[in-house]
Amino acid sequence: MPPSSHAARLVPVPREAGRLPAWCDRFLERPETGDLFASRLWYDTTLMHALPRGTEAVLAATEAMVLPLLRMGDRGARLRSLATDYSLVWRPLPAPGADAEALHAAGHVLGRLFRRRPPMVLDTLDAEAPGLDPLLAGLRAAGIVAVRFAHFGNWRERLPASSTWPTYLAGRPPALRNTVARKLARASREMRLELVTAAGDGLEAGIAAYEAVRARSWKPHEPFPAFDGALMRALARHNALRLGILHAEEDTPVAAQYWALDRAGEGSARRAMLLKLAHAEASRTASPGTVLTAMMVQRLIEEDGVRELDFGRGDDPYKRLWVGQRRQRIGLVLADPLHPAGLLALARQAVGTVRRRLTGRGMTAA
Repeated sequence: MPPSSHAARLVPVPREAGRLPAWCDRFLERPETGDLFASRLWYDTTLMHALPRGTEAVLAATEAMVLPLLRMGDRGARLRSLATDYSLVWRPLPAPGADAEALHAAGHVLGRLFRRRPPMVLDTLDAEAPGLDPLLAGLRAAGIVAVRFAHFGNWRERLPASSTWPTYLAGRPPALRNTVARKLARASREMRLELVTAAGDGLEAGIAAYEAVRARSWKPHEPFPAFDGALMRALARHNALRLGILHAEEDTPVAAQYWALDRAGEGSARRAMLLKLAHAEASRTASPGTVLTAMMVQRLIEEDGVRELDFGRGDDPYKRLWVGQRRQRIGLVLADPLHPAGLLALARQAVGTVRRRLTGRGMTAA
């Protein structure tokens, strides 16, 4: 069990367990009603299939808040957020009903826990994450200095409640509208969409097709090959998976992508997140990736009632054609200036800040 509101501790999660302890359930959400990336589904799949080599999952826990972290380094002295390249966002996990005062107190006791330790990094953060501001205020009160940096861009778009596929498409750049109209007309004659949402033999065949497309794509080696399939199976159990496979001649899969659904959007509206996509390089002249994205977005809007589209990590140029809003994911360096490594980290960050300001890219104290 987590400690009282007046104490904090680091709770190891044994690698062989492959899941968060049961007491975490009160801090976690469910994709059906909340944020996928704050759910047991997400964390347990990550712990089982994507835990980086040489790391250990730990929970910095108080009664009012839990921080899922990774302990790393030769002696396990360094801490960072439990986020991987698969994560679209990471955030603190407040207890239900915890108010700003309770979260400030949690930050204060966590700050005492982090004192006299090497600096830690929290990244993949939403700057507006629930509980983040009072957490940072509590950390500052405990003597921990937080320095903010830009991590990666995230492209998304919130859609009006009245959205349909035609109204959505009308809002896209002319070049994309023309490409979609032309390629969809050809695809309707020569290609077939397969949509997989439920567990079973169809899902296993869909995962195999996705992996076959990825193997024939431009994408590099997958660092955790079992993760995508495991995540698709977990999402399917919650009706949160939308796996699309585009088949061409002789039913050969030429493009594949999968989306996850949750209700973390504004007003708990349904959100769809594009987690992975790939197309076979040999078929690129037919634009199978664009065709499949158009088919999937149409179904997400018209059949699933999605009101937010999220195209994930990074500023790939194609994303701004499909969605028009960019937000910045951030990171925080948390350091105790009384620890030698903490003081050195803050000095390095200060030098980096000056350089970034000179080049127009700022870093600020949180």
